[in-house]
Amino acid sequence: MLAIWYVYEEEKNAQETGLKEAARTFSLLVDNELQSRQRILRTIANSPSLANGDLEQFYEFAKRNAPTPDTTIILFDPDGRQLLNTRVPLGTALPTQRASGINELMQRDGGMTPLVSDVFFAPLGKRYDFVVQVPYVERGDIRYFVVMGVNAAAIQALLAQQKLPEQWLGAIVDRKGVLLARSRNPAEFIGRSSDERLQRLFSSTSQGVTRSVTLDGVEVKTFFHRVASSDWTVILSIPENEIRSSAVRGAIIFASAALLLLVVALLLARRIGSGVIHRMERLEDAAQALGRGDPVHYSSQGLLEVDAVGMRMAEVSNRLLLGQREMELRVAQAVADTERAQRALLQSQKMEALGRLTGGIAHEFNNLLQTLSTSLQLAKRSSNDTARVHSLLDTCTKAIKRAKTLTGQLSSFGRTQDARLETVSLHKQIHEFRQLVDNVLPASIALDIAVDEDLWPVTIDPTQFELAFLNLAINAKDAMPAGGAIRVQVRNEEAVVPTAGLPPGDYVCVSVADSGIGMTEEVMAKALDPFFTTKKVGQGTGLGLPQAFGFAKQSGGALVLHSRVGEGTRVDIFLPRAQGVDGAVHSSNARGADAALKARGTLLFVEDDPLVRESVAPALEAAGLTVVMAESADAALAHLETGKAVDYVFSDVVMPGALNGIDLARAVVSRFPHVKMVLATGYSEHSVAMPGVQVLAKPYDLADVLRLLARQG
Repeated sequence: MLAIWYVYEEEKNAQETGLKEAARTFSLLVDNELQSRQRILRTIANSPSLANGDLEQFYEFAKRNAPTPDTTIILFDPDGRQLLNTRVPLGTALPTQRASGINELMQRDGGMTPLVSDVFFAPLGKRYDFVVQVPYVERGDIRYFVVMGVNAAAIQALLAQQKLPEQWLGAIVDRKGVLLARSRNPAEFIGRSSDERLQRLFSSTSQGVTRSVTLDGVEVKTFFHRVASSDWTVILSIPENEIRSSAVRGAIIFASAALLLLVVALLLARRIGSGVIHRMERLEDAAQALGRGDPVHYSSQGLLEVDAVGMRMAEVSNRLLLGQREMELRVAQAVADTERAQRALLQSQKMEALGRLTGGIAHEFNNLLQTLSTSLQLAKRSSNDTARVHSLLDTCTKAIKRAKTLTGQLSSFGRTQDARLETVSLHKQIHEFRQLVDNVLPASIALDIAVDEDLWPVTIDPTQFELAFLNLAINAKDAMPAGGAIRVQVRNEEAVVPTAGLPPGDYVCVSVADSGIGMTEEVMAKALDPFFTTKKVGQGTGLGLPQAFGFAKQSGGALVLHSRVGEGTRVDIFLPRAQGVDGAVHSSNARGADAALKARGTLLFVEDDPLVRESVAPALEAAGLTVVMAESADAALAHLETGKAVDYVFSDVVMPGALNGIDLARAVVSRFPHVKMVLATGYSEHSVAMPGVQVLAKPYDLADVLRLLARQG
């Protein structure tokens, strides 16, 4: 009885769920019809004749493009006065007030959105209509309201297409509960109001189910759903006895089937039960052996299902014993792998934290260097003192270059700097640098370099590569106090997966191997830590291998270290193959001609550091530019939005505020395409890759700035 009651309730709930979905689907159909009318009306409103104020031409255009002959297009001015109506000839006297009551709906947003009115009796057409209205907006103000008068019969036709069963009643009411379509006797009831209880329910709830009595006196269960674009309500009413009868039929069918199955099941259970008990006892013995972990030996009992379970138990027993042995081996391997992964994770975390710290220091240090560099350049151009002053200034410039090299070492622990990247051939780089390495090595150490002739290009910071190569050579030299050999191999590696966890792909491998004393496991565990050294105080900084490690990581590759005590050390650096030439602009090495470079126009100089502003701005002005300064990207963007003439924007990348230099560059490129953009960066975690945006590395020469501005102009 519980099952029959459950089936009855489920059948009734399923039917009600289907009716709810039917009401929702029909509301979507009505909504789609209204949206279609709005799209047609927008097309008519976009007529060029309306934009030009040619009402006569617009009248003909609207009349031709009305979706049906009985559709009316009406044009109102913002005060609600009719300007034309396609239902009557142009120039005919028109009503002075709206008949649709749409003014009440416009109070919500001033008519800025499309609206669908309630149903009303149209005085000119002598029929029940509703209107769809869209505004015609010009420069943010409403110039006209374009209105489509639609015969309610159009919605009645949509309802008729649904072909509802004869006992069902479908209807559509407006916001006030007035009928505008009905599946039965529409001519008698369209324009009449539903009862007040339903009106309150429809206005307060977007969907639901209720019991009611139709206007022709039939008790029904009513399913309703609101139409989104118009706040109308779609109603689907079904007599309650029809809903109950369908559920009862389902329950009766289920009860009959259940009774028959019960009788058959009792007969079969009696016949099968006696034969199964003995076989189940044998199966129980096998299960107990499996639970104890003993081998299970099972023989067929003549019952397919029981035999399948018994054979599976025997198979599972064998697998468990084998899996137990394999698990012991895997646990031991997993413990070793976990220890290696933990060491690698700790190393990565340490390097990342150090990278952020040293990168920030490099940024601030570069700002100070920029102040000193530009001031010295300006003093050198404007000074009339003796040659001694120029000699001192040259000495300061050399000191700046040396400090710039130091910041380059610090930056190798940070992120890649776009202004310093170049796509190069390592074949050329290594052979050009060999002379310097030869000068470092004593005669007792032989240097052998082998480079593939068809070596792939790589995208790197050349200065950092040279520094890494030199550091590895010096480390190898120090590991061979009695002499030995250093072998450098540079080769292409296709589709490799290094132990450092790089993804499969094409790499260039730079391998530096020595025949020195090697390293213990304890030393190897710390060899990549910054400032760790095994040398005496004053003989080593502990930045050699860490700098090479940082260079490999910032180039998108990896450094792998191999060493054994007494067998020497090999360092492999994997660099990804370059897929294209980096578009960043690299600082020119040409110096000395800056005095001859001149520029013209207004330059907006964006720099948060006051020392840099105070030193660079006069230098730019001396070169012929009119300089306007801003302390942040937000202030610079605000200055551009005032409309004042600006020919160039020269901005730092890292700045406080909601916007940084890269955000400012994007805004300039998209909103002020006539303004030329140059960025300067000392250190940034953000990549700069935008067409038309040039990048300089700090500290920069004033000559480089002027060359870029001249090239941009």
